[in-house]
Amino acid sequence: MSSSEWREVKLGDLLEVSSSKRIYAKEYVESGVPFYRSKEIIEKSKGNDVSTELFISEERYNEIKNKFDVPNYGDILLTSVGTLGIPYIVKNEKFYFKDGNLTWLKNFGNDSNNLFLYYWILSPYGVNQINSKCIGSTQKALTIDTLKKFDLNLPPLPEQKAIAHILSTLDDKIEVNNQINKTLENIAQTIFKQWFVDFEFPNGAGEPYKSSGGEMVESELGMIPKGWEVTKLDEICNFISGYSYKGNELVASNNAMITIKNFDRNGGFKLDGYKEISISDRVKDKHFVSIFDILVAHTDLTQNAEIIGNPILVTNTMSYKKIIFSMDTVKVDPIIENYRFYIYGLLLDSNFKGYALGNMNGTTVLHLSKKALPDYKFVKASNDLIERYNYLVKPLYEKIINIYSENIALNKLRDSLLPKLMSGEIRVPIEEN
Repeated sequence: MSSSEWREVKLGDLLEVSSSKRIYAKEYVESGVPFYRSKEIIEKSKGNDVSTELFISEERYNEIKNKFDVPNYGDILLTSVGTLGIPYIVKNEKFYFKDGNLTWLKNFGNDSNNLFLYYWILSPYGVNQINSKCIGSTQKALTIDTLKKFDLNLPPLPEQKAIAHILSTLDDKIEVNNQINKTLENIAQTIFKQWFVDFEFPNGAGEPYKSSGGEMVESELGMIPKGWEVTKLDEICNFISGYSYKGNELVASNNAMITIKNFDRNGGFKLDGYKEISISDRVKDKHFVSIFDILVAHTDLTQNAEIIGNPILVTNTMSYKKIIFSMDTVKVDPIIENYRFYIYGLLLDSNFKGYALGNMNGTTVLHLSKKALPDYKFVKASNDLIERYNYLVKPLYEKIINIYSENIALNKLRDSLLPKLMSGEIRVPIEEN
């Protein structure tokens, strides 16, 4: 098998490049078939939940499907305005998308593999084509005609499939790991709710406290288990404001800063939110973070206050030497170390989110009141139960850390293989029939 079997082709010779039919804002409905723009497709390409919900009616979707076409399994959508060249492979799902924002690659020919082309777009060779052939100065864009003229070096179909299989196997493992982490997080939150919100923690006989007749007493927050008390967060935590950085400090570095971009709109810690920064003498010891530190978003730029008041638990430093946190966040530091995961559970609870929404100000930029965190009242469990909870869930979060580290290693392996496989530097053996 020699590299001479590879051939130079135009992308438009391998598939159909098109877009969607125009959908107007007046056609949006409250529920129905999801309607995606670049923003939502980028979220889906990262494996995140869609944060903005737009819909068109079933009737309009079916009309388009019958007269024209809709995205089908295996098609590729490519962001084509603003943030360019982010590909997404359509799964078994039902949605439509915005014209202009996204370009639709479909009807792949018999000599091309959609998954191979997906990885080619992500490779340095695809990125180079995107950067060199996009148009516009203020806002970059990819046109349908431009995409059709993309040049690529194409191996025979069996080798395309073999290359795609190697790369997708790594991505599939990463996705499985992400699902495991979500499950572990959900287990911890489920236990928290059962014990500290529903009051069904194990009593002395190992039975659910409230439903087995455990004694409840009145409090300003309603009926609570006997021996528990209403308290404020500042009685068990200290609060540390983040670092007020300057724009010229954001430079390539082996140090980084956690920002509100590390906060997922749907909850959780996003590894791609770090900003590299030069750490000067202005940074104090209090500004550094470590694994398992708790941070709360104090600023929000989203339209629906999706981030403000959300907590994150630092579970990976992305191999940066030192990590600090920005002025848009506040560190919540437990006075008693064994309370750490209990406090994180308190801040994840919907009661705290509702409280945060009632204690913010601003219009375009939202800010959480400085008194919101220390003044938050909650029902504090017994010390023994809190320590039991922390002992129970700490191994879950330690497992999450290990999985994040494995995913980083898998990402690095995939990214190192990608250009070598796409150039033919590494050849994949193909079994002869």
